[in-house]
Amino acid sequence: MRKHSVKSAAIVGSALLVLAACGSNKDEAGGNNGGSCDTSKGTLTVGVVAPLSGNLSALGLGIKQSAELAVDEANKKCTVPGYKLTVSAQDDEANPAKGAQAATKLSTDPNVVGVVGTLNSSVAQTVQPILQEKKIVQVSPANTSPTLTRGAEFQTAPKRQYDNYFRVCTTDDLQGPFAANYLVEKAGKKKIAIITDGKTYGEGLAAELQKQVTKKGGEIVGAEKVGEKDTDFSGVIAKIKGLNPEAVYYGGEYPVAGPLSKQMKDAGLDVPLMGGDGIFDGKFVELGGKEGDLATSVGAPTESLATAKSFVEAYKAKFGKEDYAAYGAFSYDSANVIIGALAKTVEGGAWDESKREAMLTNVAAYSASGATGEVKFDEYGDSTNKVLTVYQVTSSAWKDVQTGEFTG
Repeated sequence: MRKHSVKSAAIVGSALLVLAACGSNKDEAGGNNGGSCDTSKGTLTVGVVAPLSGNLSALGLGIKQSAELAVDEANKKCTVPGYKLTVSAQDDEANPAKGAQAATKLSTDPNVVGVVGTLNSSVAQTVQPILQEKKIVQVSPANTSPTLTRGAEFQTAPKRQYDNYFRVCTTDDLQGPFAANYLVEKAGKKKIAIITDGKTYGEGLAAELQKQVTKKGGEIVGAEKVGEKDTDFSGVIAKIKGLNPEAVYYGGEYPVAGPLSKQMKDAGLDVPLMGGDGIFDGKFVELGGKEGDLATSVGAPTESLATAKSFVEAYKAKFGKEDYAAYGAFSYDSANVIIGALAKTVEGGAWDESKREAMLTNVAAYSASGATGEVKFDEYGDSTNKVLTVYQVTSSAWKDVQTGEFTG
């Protein structure tokens, strides 16, 4: 879940040709969206469910604003004549119960054509069945738990869980092993301790890393848990320090990871802390992340790709900055998936809730070049884009050190 990890956006122009919006609330003012578009058929809504307040709000804001950018561009292009799109952003506070409330609110609106979200895999678990009941398409820019698409037995007996759920990022059964390979083979860290926050995301990611570390000849010397609201990690650090690890892997997010890294160093445990996309944000460094710490994130780094230039420039022009965070471009692509499928669903006709089944079919068949590269889904609703990147804190900022796909 973290900062500037995106791929491919220069072909935004072609992707926008398939963007769309439509609605069943009549706009009696008649067709003039921004001076040229017919909006007489009304307005439809793209929902967003993300943490817009709290410790993870930087990521949620990037998701919200990037979806707004996609909708704004679609409206300016008059993508679906007669219709205008709007965004309804709901704050889930990174809390599963709040996510359920947000999903319930959106699901009662017949004009909601799809939902971008969520950030957290644990929140997705409560949101999925609520949206599925109304056949509302959900496209996540950030969920990485493989169980969301392929079930608990995702490695041995994968089974599609919800036919309305899709994601444009890769999953932890690739991200964890990718991190393990880097730690053991590139960084030369054979003795690794694991600390997790007990949530779906962190536990799943750490479990996948642990299997691969062992496979590559490394050793997990110990495992501990902390709470996501903890601030004093001295007890856990003392236990881990006595095991003499060469690195510590943290399964969780940056609000804990940053202070944990600082307290490790202050306690004399000056070894790299590594985490997944959950710690990959500038705030990790602000909160205490130290030189040499590592993170993986999905996709390739935005700033290294010429194809991402259009998205970055458009985002900065609209919001006055480039802080779209780790999942901004993925959110942009998620919104464009919904809009593009919507255009196909209502071409020449009008929207109503009976069209939601067709929306699911059209999202499943969606294929385009987006800000993160090829945007396309497999039979489980997972992204076919499996690119990952390892980043290292260098001179108090994240720097990419390896990009590729997990190969075993």
